[in-house]
Amino acid sequence: MNALIGTVLAVAALLAGGAFFGWKGIVFATTGIVFWLLLQMSRLMRLMQKAGAAPMGSVTSAVMLNSQLHEGMKLVELLKLTGSLGQKQTADTYVWRDAGGDAVEVVLKKGKLAEWRLLRVTADDATS
Repeated sequence: MNALIGTVLAVAALLAGGAFFGWKGIVFATTGIVFWLLLQMSRLMRLMQKAGAAPMGSVTSAVMLNSQLHEGMKLVELLKLTGSLGQKQTADTYVWRDAGGDAVEVVLKKGKLAEWRLLRVTADDATS
């Protein structure tokens, strides 16, 4: 969800709770907001636990990953697609490789996908 929409909904819940039920409504709305935040945190922790348990920089198919990427994709979405953490190349560049040797090199800017490229294994690389 967009952060602005979430903020507007939280403020609306607080105002509505206060208007209709007084301080008890504000407490109830706050409880709902905290519960929602805990759900989001739990979801993120499960994703990171799953990605951390997988071999670093591995992906089932680099070609399929390449076809599913788009500019502006958040890091969380990228981790869902890969199922593992990327292998760090430089400060902003990460690589995921498949069993065939193909790789996807990803550049992240401010936690969002800025650019990527597919690195295919050539016939010369495969024989040597």
